[in-house]
Amino acid sequence: MHSPPIRSRILALDVGSKRIGVAVTDPLGITAQGLDTIQRHNKRRDLEALGQVLAKYEVREIVVGLPLRLSGAEGTQSEKMRSFADSLHAHFGLTVHLWDERWTSTQANRLLRETDLSIKKRGQAVDRMAAVLILQSWLEAHPTH
Repeated sequence: MHSPPIRSRILALDVGSKRIGVAVTDPLGITAQGLDTIQRHNKRRDLEALGQVLAKYEVREIVVGLPLRLSGAEGTQSEKMRSFADSLHAHFGLTVHLWDERWTSTQANRLLRETDLSIKKRGQAVDRMAAVLILQSWLEAHPTH
């Protein structure tokens, strides 16, 4: 009998009202790769979909993008993300970090504007790319993690 694998990956989420952009680290926790975007339905189905991703990739920590105002102040969306992060922690028992995401969607849009994706596909790709950018910036700030 062998022991279960050590959960080693970190998952990042770019949570919007319609979709959740998802990215995960490689098993060594060095690089970030985008995963399929999750279409939001309701809290139960959203948590169910996230639970499948957490299990598949053996995630040990979650980073949730925290939308701040340009000034750095928190607003209504920040409160929603704090609540969402609390729900993730309560439901899955994993450590959840909130990470400043102020420029990720803008940066993702800029990177994707040069591609030939349709507007609908670009929206999903922006969410995924934003999650990758959130995770990459978090990893850079926490190199020994």
